[in-house]
Amino acid sequence: MERFIHAESLPAHLRGGVAALGNFDGFHRGHQAVVGRALERARAEGRPALVVTFDPHPARLFKPDLPPFGLTTIPQRLDLFEGFGVDGALVLNFDHALAALTGDEFVLEWLALRLGLAGAVTGEDFTYGKGRSGSVEELARLGEVHGFAAEAIAPIADGDEVISSSRIREALKAGDPQAAAALLTRPFTVRGRVEHGDKLGRTLDFPTANIALGDYLRPAYGVYAVRVRLVDGRLVDGVANLGIRPMFEPPKELLEVYLFDFSGDLYGQELDVELHHFLRPEWKLDGLDALKAQIARDCDEARARLAR
Repeated sequence: MERFIHAESLPAHLRGGVAALGNFDGFHRGHQAVVGRALERARAEGRPALVVTFDPHPARLFKPDLPPFGLTTIPQRLDLFEGFGVDGALVLNFDHALAALTGDEFVLEWLALRLGLAGAVTGEDFTYGKGRSGSVEELARLGEVHGFAAEAIAPIADGDEVISSSRIREALKAGDPQAAAALLTRPFTVRGRVEHGDKLGRTLDFPTANIALGDYLRPAYGVYAVRVRLVDGRLVDGVANLGIRPMFEPPKELLEVYLFDFSGDLYGQELDVELHHFLRPEWKLDGLDALKAQIARDCDEARARLAR
């Protein structure tokens, strides 16, 4: 898959494609239905299959002080699109200039002229243009004017509720990564680079790989059974503390991962940490010996949960 980050247009061989349009944060089952329809149409018509997404998220542009809420980073999202079989992905720079375009201007300037689309697929809740004034009905009308066919995909339901990024965030904040995984179709995964810490894990005989949470949504603080994908592709089971480490001062928010049956230097490497099971909240225990004993119990519980 070809990737275009904050590009101004597409190369000639990707023009005339069918594009899925949206933020697609998390790329959950509902998002997959939209991209899947674009892919289906593109293959049927012999055209490039594309995804057009936005960075930063519009909410972040207009409300920069919002707490972190991301379910995926842009690189993660692009990897997911590639795994889905898309030919090209364009990340539009969602800045104040783009946000100021009217709906008509966005469709003409970007979808028709810069990208040369032959088709567009969105969710039914997709909006665009200044003040989110553009609707999917208007997109279909403007598409006819500018020579491309637009359609909107109905929401995908899970039981009685629509699948949404908001539902996934609520599940994670409630300490239910399995419910989130069912909606995402994969475990919620934090991707980050291992940084140097204060080496406290070594003194407890449980050395950890420390990863900053960045712009990710904060799931419930606590201890998780995890699987970690290393840079060489291996998946290694482990246990992780996600939170502020109440046993130590000053509090520092981190994802601290202890890998089972692993030795090696991970500093500076980028890891994908999958949250599989919530084991317990963070606790302030009576001293380091009590903490060491609790970590050992957490490891046993994590191994058992992951084995099942």
